[in-house]
Amino acid sequence: MKLKDFNMTKDELVETAEKYMNETFKRYDFIADGTKDMIVYDENGGEYLDFLGGIAVNSVGGCNEKVIQAIKEQADDMIHISNYFYNVPQTMLAKLICESIGMDKIQFQNSGAEANEAMIKMARKYGNDISGGKRYKIVTALNSFHGRTLATLTATGQPGSAIQKGFEPLPEGFKYAEFNNLSSFEEAATDDVIAIMVEPVQGEGGVYPATQEFMTGLRELCDKKNMLLLLDEVQTGWGRTGKLMSYMNYGIKPDAVTMAKAMGGGMPIAAMCATETAMKALSAGSHGTTFGGNPVCCAASYAAVSEIIDKKLSENAAEMGAYFMSELRKLPHVTEVRGQGLLVGVVFDSNIAAAVKHDAFDRKLLMSVVKPDVIRMVPPLIVTKEDCDKAVSIIRDCLG
Repeated sequence: MKLKDFNMTKDELVETAEKYMNETFKRYDFIADGTKDMIVYDENGGEYLDFLGGIAVNSVGGCNEKVIQAIKEQADDMIHISNYFYNVPQTMLAKLICESIGMDKIQFQNSGAEANEAMIKMARKYGNDISGGKRYKIVTALNSFHGRTLATLTATGQPGSAIQKGFEPLPEGFKYAEFNNLSSFEEAATDDVIAIMVEPVQGEGGVYPATQEFMTGLRELCDKKNMLLLLDEVQTGWGRTGKLMSYMNYGIKPDAVTMAKAMGGGMPIAAMCATETAMKALSAGSHGTTFGGNPVCCAASYAAVSEIIDKKLSENAAEMGAYFMSELRKLPHVTEVRGQGLLVGVVFDSNIAAAVKHDAFDRKLLMSVVKPDVIRMVPPLIVTKEDCDKAVSIIRDCLG
């Protein structure tokens, strides 16, 4: 759909949006009219270099040709059926994902929050099954972000924040410990705890990667205390951090892992993968979804995941991420650059992140702010050195 299809001006569209839509984000003064590879186009054909990536979604590039073709072909055959029936795109995607990342079972969802909700339910059911209801608590990390359903916003370790404030009473069963502090998690892992749930890289929390010692220690702690290790890879999954999944950077395997964002090539799809032992807790009827595993979304996901694997985009993320971060560290007012692969956080010496973001937008570079002093960049995994150099040059001009 285009503005001309409705005989509207930009101002009229903005007025209509503000009249009818309850906003979740403060929007740019910008109408996104198209995407292609590393570029987002506005309504006048203006080109913006995309280091936002639809918030880490467009990892194979905007309007990837194989993803588009898969969507068109599947839409011609069947848009929706139901999970009462087998279907080819869903089954073949399940096989591709499980075999690629070394997991046994998968359950499809529609969004990252839903995938995390399913993982929380599975862990609680598993704990109840093995303990007669005595083990049901989950320990998550302070400064984490896991979603905005009631369970996932409670799992989000930001007590008193706008994410949680006003939604009390929050569901019971969650405890918090300090990220990258193994002793803090050991102390929190009391006899009523059944699982530990963390992000390998805290994205919304300011782009903090987990240390090797922390991740190895969590795996050993969970094994020792018969707890499940749950990893939220909604943002880090599918090539973003230099491996297909971030946990592969640490040489460990979780009992369950969630994914969304990059796996759909732009279509809304998510999943929770688990070992067979853990997934047995979610027997038929204990959890379900109408749209999860939609055939068109699965076809798009199969194409996107295949592109990530076949084009070795995780390797490109590792190489370009290292180069990009090294160049960003040379900029004035930058005190630290954190990240893993192409999940990059730039820390400034004062709270200028929003100003840098808006100045960069005026110079046709897209990025996001996660803290007053931190910008986050998650470009498509097809990014080149030339793209990185251009982004660094624009940010340098903003800081100047």
